Amino acid sequence: MLDRTYAALADSTRRALLVALRAGEARVTDLAAPFDMTFAGISRQLRVLEAAGLIQREVRGREHWLSLRPESLDGAELWISEQTAFWLRRADALANRLRRKSPRR
Repeated sequence: MLDRTYAALADSTRRALLVALRAGEARVTDLAAPFDMTFAGISRQLRVLEAAGLIQREVRGREHWLSLRPESLDGAELWISEQTAFWLRRADALANRLRRKSPRR
């Protein structure tokens, strides 16, 4: 699922759709309005976000409402945190080594 999450986040339109949904649930037609894309194009982008588990759809009559699933980012956040911690430790170790090797003046 992590691969789908990062693939979904790789596109600027999909990220903009997620940002728009931070304000709360919205109809597909309302989400599509600000974009210079066809409705079919926006629908494709939304399907990618759904497949990644980043949003959920609820059909109410003829309208489709979308909302964020922020918990679906937990895996991506954990992976980034682990990588950040690893590389920070490596950078600290390198800095310490360079300080020990540099000539003192």
